[in-house]
Amino acid sequence: MLPSLVVSLEGRMYPVETAYLEQPVSNYVEAAVQTVFDIHMKEPKGDILVFLTGREEIEEVAQEIADRAISLPKAAPRILPIPLHGGLSPEEQQAMFAPAPRDTRKVIVATNIAEASVTIEGIKYVVDSGFVKLRTYNPKTGMDVLSVTPCSVASANQRAGRAGRTSAGKCFRLYPSSVMRNGVMPITTPPELVRSDISLFLLQLKALGIDNLVRFDFLSPPPTEMMIRALEFLYSLKALDEEGRLTRPLGMNMAEVPVDPMMAAILLNSQEFQCGEEILTIAAMTSVQNVFILGDGAAGAMGEIERRKFTAEEGDHLTLLNAYNAFVKYGRQSPKWCGNHRLNHKALLRAVSIRQQLKKYLDRFGIKTLLNVHPSSVLFTRNATTGWVIFHEVVETSKSFIRDLTVIEQDWLVELACPVNAD
Repeated sequence: MLPSLVVSLEGRMYPVETAYLEQPVSNYVEAAVQTVFDIHMKEPKGDILVFLTGREEIEEVAQEIADRAISLPKAAPRILPIPLHGGLSPEEQQAMFAPAPRDTRKVIVATNIAEASVTIEGIKYVVDSGFVKLRTYNPKTGMDVLSVTPCSVASANQRAGRAGRTSAGKCFRLYPSSVMRNGVMPITTPPELVRSDISLFLLQLKALGIDNLVRFDFLSPPPTEMMIRALEFLYSLKALDEEGRLTRPLGMNMAEVPVDPMMAAILLNSQEFQCGEEILTIAAMTSVQNVFILGDGAAGAMGEIERRKFTAEEGDHLTLLNAYNAFVKYGRQSPKWCGNHRLNHKALLRAVSIRQQLKKYLDRFGIKTLLNVHPSSVLFTRNATTGWVIFHEVVETSKSFIRDLTVIEQDWLVELACPVNAD
């Protein structure tokens, strides 16, 4: 038997000095702001990275830093807060990499997105709140819950390391050192498999021929209640039969489509309701994040005005449909058009790609989407597709369009298919 080979890849790490609070604080948001100004007034040059849990906290801290900065002594360096969270456009996120103006200290206020991202030059100080916002699935309600919880020891160490990427630094932890030893902080972040809806994973295991899921050797076994809930859910979607076996063709096809089971069922049943084109678009749009760039303050107000141009009274899904159709028609080749209308060009390009992939699955399964009369046709404004037509070609743009069509009678097809016997 060959000896095992261990390959160790060690990253360069400068020494990081760690400081703790003696007692827990009742408001870590306020403590973070105060710590930022203590660093700014007492410590040498170097930018600050603050770890908080979500957009609201980040905006609150960034605004508070900006407000307090007005009262700094004239001789003190200026301070520039920069928010970093998933709701920002890629262009806005790039602000953290730009060098600070002269005699100015950057303060990047971020979620755990900054734990393992690329190195941000100039960071010498880290302020760690000790908390993170995690998504956890509740099998009793069938809903995801986004809750604030203590981060893991591994995450805390990762955060501290951000201060030592380019030079020696300091990490200020807004909690006592005892919480890292007494079990308040988990050693590692719980795996996604034990805190997420596992119905898609179980569906895929069934498709691989693993029927007895109870005996399957999971690396991190999900809770029993979560397993039961997922199987019941798949049965309600008719992906499983009463014996717990994968149904054919629906269940097998659902396992192949790379979206959550509920959306897969909607896609595969869309032909029955003659809304395949629209459902394809909605499925693609709900698979990407931050389609609309709303922003904060004046930019947020402008973003909301632009979003209203696409808003449908029926709700969010049809609003996303409107945004997609407008993007395909006007903005696919124009990032400037998207910027003017506060649409995320990269996210929408990804939605186009996802839609194309999903359509290939439907085509392979023999599920036809609803064809639309091309706007150039004289029948465009008439309800011709409720009857029978012949057409010259199909064109795929924002939808599948039929061009050069003529209305026919259904009986004509019967006559052609069943010619009169010459005898």
